[in-house]
Amino acid sequence: MDEITGAVIQAAHALRENCSRIAPNLPAPVAYAVNPLDYARAPHEEYLRRYSGLGSHTILLGMNPGPWGMGQTGVPFGDVNAVRELLEIRNLPVEQPSGQHPNRPIHGLDCPRGEVSGTRLWGALTDLYGTADEIHAHLFVVNHCPLLMYNDGGQNVTPDKLRGPIAAELLSACDEHLRTIAEALRIQRIIGVGRYAQRQAAALFSEIEVDWVPHPSPASPFANKNGGADWRDALSAALRI
Repeated sequence: MDEITGAVIQAAHALRENCSRIAPNLPAPVAYAVNPLDYARAPHEEYLRRYSGLGSHTILLGMNPGPWGMGQTGVPFGDVNAVRELLEIRNLPVEQPSGQHPNRPIHGLDCPRGEVSGTRLWGALTDLYGTADEIHAHLFVVNHCPLLMYNDGGQNVTPDKLRGPIAAELLSACDEHLRTIAEALRIQRIIGVGRYAQRQAAALFSEIEVDWVPHPSPASPFANKNGGADWRDALSAALRI
């Protein structure tokens, strides 16, 4: 294992421990919070081992896991088909976390449902760069916050909805992780996927260029426009391709 990959994995360990400690104490609207860095540790660390040390100096920064992406596979924007077929991360255990929402099961790498955002993101990156190694020679994908959070009704809670001192402690741990990753990879640019990720990065770094691309969520009218072509063009422009 090279020095960069070791530093990235060590940073993930620290973030995992901090978030697992903080998660049970998060206030409303969070009713359930689970940590993919813990229960999906094996595929998450395989992603870090394979792809963090390939020379990228750009981070593509997401907000937090979705229930059908990283929440299942441990990989940012981790649509299960992209994780298995493009990233070639297969046959690794994903445990059942304690404290999960009863109506939001964890299937791991056998999840029968895909994630639209992840399908769009990894599909576009494949079109732009080619193989998984070629993608990660140009950029590395990270989520700012690793926690999958739900309200009582099972709706996803995003970090921008969190308030209070416990939330501040969580986001501080996420910021420290991002700083460590940026230092280890000698990052020159961060592209936020959505305005939240852009704002978090811009608040942390004055010496690193920060840009953004709209989120590819199916809830976004822009991401759906022209069959997704406008969003793909925006991603290409942000990546300067």
